[in-house]
Amino acid sequence: MKKTVKISAFFALVSTCVLAQEKDSLSINPLKEVVISDTKFTLKKEKSGKVIEVITADDLAKKSGQSLATVLSQVAGVEINGNQSANGKNLGYYIRGGKNRQVLIMIDGIPVTDASGINIEYDLRLLPVEQVERIEVMKGAASTLYGTGAATGVINITLKKSAKKEIQGNAYVNIGSNNTSENKKYNGQDFNQGISVNGEVKKVNYFAGFNSTETSGMSQIAEPVGTKYEEDRFSRQNAIAKLGFKATEKLTLDFFGNYDRIKNNYDFAFDNTGFNDTDVNETTSEQVRFGFSPKYKYNKGEFVLNSGFTKIKRDYNELNSWTNTTDYSLYESRSVILDGFNKYNFNNELALIVGANYQFHDMLSQTPFATIENEAAKYNILDGYTTLVYNSSFGLNVNAGVRLNTHSQYGNNVVYNINPSYNFKTSFPLKVLASYSTAFITPSLYQLYSEYGNSDLNPEENATVEAGFETELLNKKIKLSAIGFYRDQNDAIDFFYNPDTFEAYYVNVDGKSKAKGVETTVSVALTEKLSLNGNYTFTQVDKVLDRLIPKHKVNASIDFQPTKRTLLNLNYQYLDARNDAFYNGTTFTVDTIQLGSYQLLNALAKYELIQNRLTVFGTVTNIFNEEFVENAGYSTRGRNFRLGVNIVL
Repeated sequence: MKKTVKISAFFALVSTCVLAQEKDSLSINPLKEVVISDTKFTLKKEKSGKVIEVITADDLAKKSGQSLATVLSQVAGVEINGNQSANGKNLGYYIRGGKNRQVLIMIDGIPVTDASGINIEYDLRLLPVEQVERIEVMKGAASTLYGTGAATGVINITLKKSAKKEIQGNAYVNIGSNNTSENKKYNGQDFNQGISVNGEVKKVNYFAGFNSTETSGMSQIAEPVGTKYEEDRFSRQNAIAKLGFKATEKLTLDFFGNYDRIKNNYDFAFDNTGFNDTDVNETTSEQVRFGFSPKYKYNKGEFVLNSGFTKIKRDYNELNSWTNTTDYSLYESRSVILDGFNKYNFNNELALIVGANYQFHDMLSQTPFATIENEAAKYNILDGYTTLVYNSSFGLNVNAGVRLNTHSQYGNNVVYNINPSYNFKTSFPLKVLASYSTAFITPSLYQLYSEYGNSDLNPEENATVEAGFETELLNKKIKLSAIGFYRDQNDAIDFFYNPDTFEAYYVNVDGKSKAKGVETTVSVALTEKLSLNGNYTFTQVDKVLDRLIPKHKVNASIDFQPTKRTLLNLNYQYLDARNDAFYNGTTFTVDTIQLGSYQLLNALAKYELIQNRLTVFGTVTNIFNEEFVENAGYSTRGRNFRLGVNIVL
């Protein structure tokens, strides 16, 4: 305990005295940087009315050995619950007091989802971070541009593309331990390896890659003292191919396809009975995605069509403790998304974005209790939207838009946004911003058509107001941003159960639920070789939303680059106490408990043995082997080591 108190005091002193930098902790980048999430087209960050967190390829290179969930969990305002648990543990996405269904995840500009899931969320475990080139995280309601699900944030992931050479290859492998704080078997339990080839030949560019991950060493359910549970293994394979063709100077055609597969053991949900561990339960999740994205530029603007098809299959082999047999369940979904949008520039200051979005989703569900055919569980969405973008020469910027959502089940719904900002470019490097945005989340196919379905459900509605600033000081050596937000949601979709009649179905909850908070990011470049990084998030939510959401969260890190080939990083994270709930199998009630706060210290050393060719790295996570809990009853990682090598061919 004394060690962690000293660590916390040290970083508090660092934050107070030098305004820790967030370049590694995913802080703001220079205001001259280009972003796309705010308008769907490239826009200088200084002209954006949002504080958009950008994770570049250089940032990712400084986070070797981390999963995509761990990388995202270091962004201000973002908590990815489960990133410190066993790899097979489901992840929870918490942005601004919202949950998974309120976070939209996009890959290369196309929304991704599992239409057979209860909350139609995308599983980030499917995607290895090694295939990612860049990530933009835009927080706040954004349904005007992005439609359903963009209520608390949009995570826009760009996968790797071709190099400028005719052919270039890359291979990597890293091996690590995978222990809880109780285990100290520092041998190879987590293997991650991959290879890719890419290039550009005249008008054609290409990228192809393969990744494989195999993990053992931990039980998903936490082991009681004196008890040894079986290991829950995790396996993932990913294959990706991208092909681009520059037909003319104005027209480009991009094609993509990928296959992702996860197979892992899992335990029964924690219920405080001690009978949750099993070596029978196994699940497999397979995803196939492909699509086509043409882009056409003309004198006054640009037209883009993003299209994608996704098929996901999940199956479960699960022990039936009543019959001592194995039950089989199958869930399949298909999704088609077409998003066409055009930007027309009236002049250098005024542009109009007009778009139309079509989505089709269906699902098949086969369980021991019920079967739902895809013909009986499907819907489509057709949305039209428009956004006006004004970027004045004197610093005023305005982004305003409206979207008409048309759903085959519940009908029409309208959302809108207004987002002014002002950049004091001449007198002081300061951007101030404010916005009011509304958003919606459609009911899932499961919530509408399953045995617990309710076809009369309405979409959940969210509204967010925010205000803040972004600045650079001392010749850009200090970068600082802060934003406050207030969000409310209406018609939240929840599960109703009557213990007297045993009725159970989904309903829209009457009344509003509220969340508010502050997000700050700061960075200081002390010298060319030493930088300090940090962010702080405060989130306060109504009781009905208060599960697994920390009120206070801190990320801080130190980057030291003594030579051009050497990088040393020390990373710290603090999570405040959170509330959790679980079904108590001994009392047959839902119990609410408080999980204690925790803090982690991690280190990375990286060295380029052959410049631009061969790099090696080593990491130590949870250096002080702190014992903590992410979810009630589930295992978390203790001190672990990892070694890796990356080769550019």
